[in-house]
Amino acid sequence: MNDRRTRVVIAPDKFKGSLTAVEAAESIALGVRDALPGAEVLTCPVADGGEGTLDVLAAAGARVVELRVRGPLDDAVDARYAMLDGTAYVESARACGIEFVEPSTATALAAHTWGVGELLGHALANGARELVLTVGGTASTDGGAGMLAALGAGVSGATGAPVGLGGGALAGVATVALGPVRERLGRVPVAVATDVTNPLVGPDGAASVFGPQKGAGPHEVALLDDALGRWAEALHAEGAPDVSAVPGAGAGGVVAAGAIAGLGGKVESGFALLAALTGVDAALEGADLVITGEGSLDEQSLSGKAPAGIAARAARHGADLLVLAGRVQLSSEQLAALGVAGAAALVDRATSLADATRNAAEHLRAQAATLTRSWSEGRN
Repeated sequence: MNDRRTRVVIAPDKFKGSLTAVEAAESIALGVRDALPGAEVLTCPVADGGEGTLDVLAAAGARVVELRVRGPLDDAVDARYAMLDGTAYVESARACGIEFVEPSTATALAAHTWGVGELLGHALANGARELVLTVGGTASTDGGAGMLAALGAGVSGATGAPVGLGGGALAGVATVALGPVRERLGRVPVAVATDVTNPLVGPDGAASVFGPQKGAGPHEVALLDDALGRWAEALHAEGAPDVSAVPGAGAGGVVAAGAIAGLGGKVESGFALLAALTGVDAALEGADLVITGEGSLDEQSLSGKAPAGIAARAARHGADLLVLAGRVQLSSEQLAALGVAGAAALVDRATSLADATRNAAEHLRAQAATLTRSWSEGRN
């Protein structure tokens, strides 16, 4: 095979805790060139609306705006958002990410989204004509109440006194006044970027599914689930949509619900929205091989995550698909159903998980070279 005719598109998500999507793409590209020195290699790092989204946007030419905001437990944190063609892309995790806390039963109830509202407010004040809010990776389960309060909403209990911040405080919510938020927002449209379809409450709701990851025990999960139901009722009584029935409202510690009800947000596929910005569809035209990946390729990867989105696009373009991941936890049958021609994990080469994390770039390059070489030889 003449490898000079080979067009390889590299479109990974981040390797959480090790490499950004941009860094992962660079490492994979080095490995591909090791295996196929004459190949045409295009890098298109991608994201699905979770952590790492801003890194991908910056690589696509967005201007990054930095500021300090109130973190999930009140300590100030350094946050940022991206501006591109008049649209502000605000990543919730930059203000209230899980990395800002040591998860415990206390933080599960206390963490809030006030800083997200500060980011949105700053973007509006600086002329944003559209807002895109990505909602993954938060420490909070406050329904976006802190975010709306930072934008001017009144969140009150039965006596009319303001309730505190955090999901636990919503157990006492009775009313919410959204007028100041609507006035501040004006006609600026808001998109909520997520590929999570969890509802607000119930066994598949935000508290039940994501609460334990944020430190919630059974008592806290029950309390938060009930509190979120009260929050939805208060929002609906203010004339907002009934978010208790909206798929995806439970995303991002229910930041999605607050954005839908309080900001008029429309849920959009995070991956599809960002893929349109990164040029991956154009790059796939004429591709022979597509390589994607992320930190852990598992069941969640099949539900709207970046590798699944890239797999569908590779199939439409008739390109072969390879996957690299820190860990591959899908069966051979699941990989085949995804259209994967070959897969490799960093932990299969590393001496330990710590080694795989610490030296991810090195292992990713080596595994990319091995996997690409094997693919090339299989075509001859």
